[in-house]
Amino acid sequence: MNDFWSAASGLMVLFGAIISLFSAFGLIRLPDVYLRSHAATKSATLGVLFILTGAFLYFAAVQGQFSIKLLLGIVFVFLTGPVAGHLNARAAYRTGVGMWDRSVRDDLKAALKKEREEAESKRTELIRRSEAD
Repeated sequence: MNDFWSAASGLMVLFGAIISLFSAFGLIRLPDVYLRSHAATKSATLGVLFILTGAFLYFAAVQGQFSIKLLLGIVFVFLTGPVAGHLNARAAYRTGVGMWDRSVRDDLKAALKKEREEAESKRTELIRRSEAD
């Protein structure tokens, strides 16, 4: 039975390494910051999760050691990887980093325009109120 778990955990680690390799190629080959962010967050997170899960299975099933540190690492990477990628892409968009010229959708443009208009109307309302006092 240990041979099965050793092989299963080895395959998970190998699969995670292959996905991480594809992520590295995506970071090099993709044309803009938004697509690179996609490669860095989705596939790299998935690759790291497979590697950590394979290591957790190996230590739990083969070595008989339950590692809470590996479980915490899995949860931490699962939660923080996509959030960090989203925040980086959103910061790039808000600072005016251009999209690839062949991009066909810009879903954030209308929402950002509306947000800026609301902020400007609140600002003018505050100025008007302060001048009235």
